[in-house]
Amino acid sequence: MPRARPPQFPDSVATTKKTGLAKIVDVYSGPGLRGVPRGTVKRLRVFSYAFSYRGMGAQWDSVGFDGPWDVRRILGTVPVESDGSAFFEVPANTPIALQPLDAEGRALQTMRSWFTAMPGEMQSCAGCHEEQNSSIGAESQRLALLKPPAKIQPWRGPVRGFSFNREVQPVLDASCVRCHDGTAGRPDLRRLPDVRAGRPAKGYDEPAHFPPSYLALKRFVRGYTMEGDLHLLNPYECHASTTELVRLLERGHQQVALSAEAWDRITTWIDLNTPAHGTWTEICGTNRVTKMAARQRELNRRYGGVDVDLEDEAIRGQRSAIRDQRSEVRSQRSEARVQKSEARGQRSEVGGQKVEGWPFDVAEARRRQAAAGETRRSVDLGGGVALELVKIPAGRFIAADGRVAEVSQPFWIGRTEVSNRQFARFDPRHDSRIETDDFMQFGSEERGDPVNGPEQPVCRVAWEQAQAFCEWLAQTGGVACALPSGAQWEWAARAGASGEWAYGTAETDFAKVANLADEAFRQVKRFTPWDLPHGAIPPWRPAAAAVNDGFRVSAPVGSFEPNAWGVCDAHGNVAEWTSDAASDGARRLARGGSWWSRPRRAVFSEAWPYAPWQGVFDVGFRVVINAR
Repeated sequence: MPRARPPQFPDSVATTKKTGLAKIVDVYSGPGLRGVPRGTVKRLRVFSYAFSYRGMGAQWDSVGFDGPWDVRRILGTVPVESDGSAFFEVPANTPIALQPLDAEGRALQTMRSWFTAMPGEMQSCAGCHEEQNSSIGAESQRLALLKPPAKIQPWRGPVRGFSFNREVQPVLDASCVRCHDGTAGRPDLRRLPDVRAGRPAKGYDEPAHFPPSYLALKRFVRGYTMEGDLHLLNPYECHASTTELVRLLERGHQQVALSAEAWDRITTWIDLNTPAHGTWTEICGTNRVTKMAARQRELNRRYGGVDVDLEDEAIRGQRSAIRDQRSEVRSQRSEARVQKSEARGQRSEVGGQKVEGWPFDVAEARRRQAAAGETRRSVDLGGGVALELVKIPAGRFIAADGRVAEVSQPFWIGRTEVSNRQFARFDPRHDSRIETDDFMQFGSEERGDPVNGPEQPVCRVAWEQAQAFCEWLAQTGGVACALPSGAQWEWAARAGASGEWAYGTAETDFAKVANLADEAFRQVKRFTPWDLPHGAIPPWRPAAAAVNDGFRVSAPVGSFEPNAWGVCDAHGNVAEWTSDAASDGARRLARGGSWWSRPRRAVFSEAWPYAPWQGVFDVGFRVVINAR
């Protein structure tokens, strides 16, 4: 009997087309956006790569300082429907990566790999990015699939490699250089010729070159580094809101109010992992690039049907469309999203207000605490784990924002921040993870510094999770547990001190009392036996270099000396959630600064606003319990 002819499947490739299709059934499905409420994602940023040519790349020919390996090319954005679906065209035979964007155009997560679609082919995330026995539901009912595929909306001009000089520098020229003009003590944000980052060393004869303004601004942005943690990042891990740069600009730094376009350019730069250069010609020069770029273009055209000059598209002069004029400077500081007092130094009177008996010294603080009765207690969390608390007396004081604050009742507050061990009694699945180390990683020892040790403070925990811990403790421990209000937190942290820090002034050596950004935090590791040449990559993180508290990241809770009321780590280690809402009524405030904060960013007047479902890399919490 003749064998039956096997079925022939129709060709899914349409060679006459220049595009393929991408389909996402539900962007919220899976762990990448776990905990992010539906409706948060408004658009997808679609970008591509210009991969390095032979013999180029790495730390010598860097696209950015501890930033991307390859040039980022922005294609544009596409809409995401309310049910999380998206359906859109993509250029064929082109590496494609995606970022889900919130209402402000900030990436909630980033795709660090890429996919391609052949001409006419449809690619879908479903089939790979879910558990084997799970289902994402009926595709036919998805809103995006009921419409024709969306076309990519260009990002402020033609497709091009993202260049700091072309995209971000015009924002600095318009809004920043009036103050940041090279004056000593301020970051210099002027447009100047590139400089080498670091100094020549064995194996690093020519350190990478970058615009000086780029290096100055990069210091205030935390990204996922050149190689980073290969594990899936948490949502919001490198969200723009977690950077010192964005926090400063949001509150109206130097009375500058950025336009929507200026914000978009800065945010996009952060989201793309802070690239400096937009073409390999800018990095390596025409002598090294021209011949290989031409050959690559020929092969792409012949075998992929793609004819794009990756080196010409940015160099031909695609200048920023942003107006070459200074941003409107408001006569008054733009409404701060974070309330901040500009008062400096020790004070007992702000805005004409006085409080009798304020401030007070250590002896008086201890007298008041003792007068409130029992000063120490613990709450059993089970499994041999307990939560230690100290009693804080009632009182009135002048808060950092200048108002008179009153704490009408005594209360108990955690002596330390809640540790990973303690939080695990509530949620054993939570992982505070690691803080990624710098640059390239050649072994597991370089993956990063753990912040998930049992005695380290829990972090990457959202405000909602902290609230849930309090509710669990109230149910299991029979105590009225909550997050502290801003007034409670500040009163307990001050213990009678009226300055910007409970421990002293800007000149105080804080090594024994606070885990803040210092010399231990600032240094770039050399990683023996790989032995990165000393000085090849300069220390770059803003820090108080004259102090060394011995910790690169968070320290075990209680490692530093307490204040007069026995409260440890109010400044630094991890920032701490409070129950207070930001001025928009939606976000919640974290206080106290973290290991990533210089002293000036850990003052009492600092309060960081985050979405209540947002787990932040350096934010944890401590609890309060009603004393009655």
